[in-house]
Amino acid sequence: MLRLWLLAKANYDAILLGIALLGLALGTALFFSGTVGSAIAWSAGTVPVLVGLLVQIARSLKRGDVGLDIVAALSMSAALAFGEPLAGNVVALMYSGGQLLETFAAGRARQEMTALLGRVARTAMRYAGTGTALDEVPITEIVPGDRLLIRQGEVLPVDGHVAGGRAQLDMSALTGESVPAQILAGGEALSGATLVGAPLDLVATRPAAESTYAGIVRLVEAAQNSKAPMARLADRYAMGFLGLTVSLAGAAWIATADPLRALAVLVVATPCPLILAVPVAIISGMSRAARIGVLIKSGGMLEALARVKTAIFDKTGTLTGGQAAVTAIHAARGFSEAEVLRLAASLDQASGHVVAEALLKAAAERTLVLSPPRDAVETAGEGIAGIVDERSVVVGGTDFVASTLTGGDFAALSHAAPANAGTVAVAVDGTVAGLIVLQDSVRADARQSLEAFRSAGIGRIVLASGDRNDIAAAVGTALGVDLALGQLTPTDKVAVVKREAASGPVMMVGDGVNDAPALAAADVGVAMGARGTAASSEASGVVLLVDALAPLARAVVIAKRTRRIAMQSVFVGLSLSIAAMVAAALGLLPPIQGALLQEVIDVAVILNALRALS
Repeated sequence: MLRLWLLAKANYDAILLGIALLGLALGTALFFSGTVGSAIAWSAGTVPVLVGLLVQIARSLKRGDVGLDIVAALSMSAALAFGEPLAGNVVALMYSGGQLLETFAAGRARQEMTALLGRVARTAMRYAGTGTALDEVPITEIVPGDRLLIRQGEVLPVDGHVAGGRAQLDMSALTGESVPAQILAGGEALSGATLVGAPLDLVATRPAAESTYAGIVRLVEAAQNSKAPMARLADRYAMGFLGLTVSLAGAAWIATADPLRALAVLVVATPCPLILAVPVAIISGMSRAARIGVLIKSGGMLEALARVKTAIFDKTGTLTGGQAAVTAIHAARGFSEAEVLRLAASLDQASGHVVAEALLKAAAERTLVLSPPRDAVETAGEGIAGIVDERSVVVGGTDFVASTLTGGDFAALSHAAPANAGTVAVAVDGTVAGLIVLQDSVRADARQSLEAFRSAGIGRIVLASGDRNDIAAAVGTALGVDLALGQLTPTDKVAVVKREAASGPVMMVGDGVNDAPALAAADVGVAMGARGTAASSEASGVVLLVDALAPLARAVVIAKRTRRIAMQSVFVGLSLSIAAMVAAALGLLPPIQGALLQEVIDVAVILNALRALS
């Protein structure tokens, strides 16, 4: 919808520009040929632009918006009334040309974000029942559990799990990462990615309306329709500038009794793009951030991101991977590490527990050949027992496994596990076989990313975790944060945000449901959208589309630069315009030259705003 509006606006502006240009060319030709009618031609090139402008002003006033377009209307009207049709035609030409340039600039600034909207899949190939027949259905009919065929080159329509084999996905539209991602069987594949490898079967896990990509599209549309506080600030500047323009024009007329002095002031002051140059800069910055996988929901949120002084990070899934991984295996006498893991993973094929996923992943990484389990019985929250290769195997918590032992030195193995890690005990035929250590590892880029945040101007970094104090302290020490807090409830995290806010704007980064209140309470809430929950994404003002922190640090730099460029557009544009207005009031700048000079200022301000894209 927005793309169609921009196209229609560009066509409308181009028509008005053509009329103004034709009137100027015809009038100039008549003037130099000595033929009567040049004034009529110049006026004819001005009136349609003036009428269109008056309609636009009436609509704006109806909405309660007052802008500098009023000055443009005054200058064209005054030029026609005071017998200066050439000056009026020049203003009309420059105004319509400036409008076309502004529409182009806005479209160019939104390009990266708008590109996301064009990738939404409309239909999908769904298997009918349990057979192999396929039906092409609208994505709105897809429900969790449906099995879909994704063909090479197609965009995944919904979130799902890879049913078998290996998926090679181009994630660049979501993350900006140019290298295709490899997703193994059972792994999660996000909607919006493009299949670049062999066809695959995808089992839907969410309806299309709740998928990752649909959420991104909604966020993009909301961001494109937002108006930043800085843009509203420019509107207030515009009101003051309008008053100054009319006052200076009136004073020049009264002091000199020359209406052309007033006309020169009006002409040189219009059309000033301040009220559009700021939004162009803001949208440019948002577009630039989207290109690297950081979706900023609104212009106001981008401005807030530029002012952040303190960053608060959740631990699990934010500074750490969010998934337990096997970090060590302690095997008892008579067992090898590989055999302990193979037996445990074989049995855990019958379990849906998160620990079972970690063991299966570790076994796959070590290319271990698993055996099918039988007679498996799982005790919720405790462990699982069953038969693997005709051997009795028990996997679970230390107390659960210890209660089944008839031999082996379990205590010796227990002392080998670190205090800040999770452990899984394994028993075989009533004898302890080993202890598997699982830890949620710190992200490989976490420390470097935190250093990048400090370089970007964030002076204080706090770790706020719901995990044990000793684990939070260990992670905090490893990453060099200023303060590490553990065992925090969602309410505690909100209190931390409010306490830190006393020293300046705060950014909170998290991924879980328990982080949502703190994300909403912070000046800038950032959700790890690639793997985070829907609640955290809804509560946040910024969503990371990539499962990494480095792009967020870059987004802070982009936000600061965008705000700096926007302020340049305001103050430099105002300063140059006021200087030209004074010169016109003193008679140093005739109306026609003044119009040309003002348009040079207009173009410079808009081009400066577009620098935020680079």
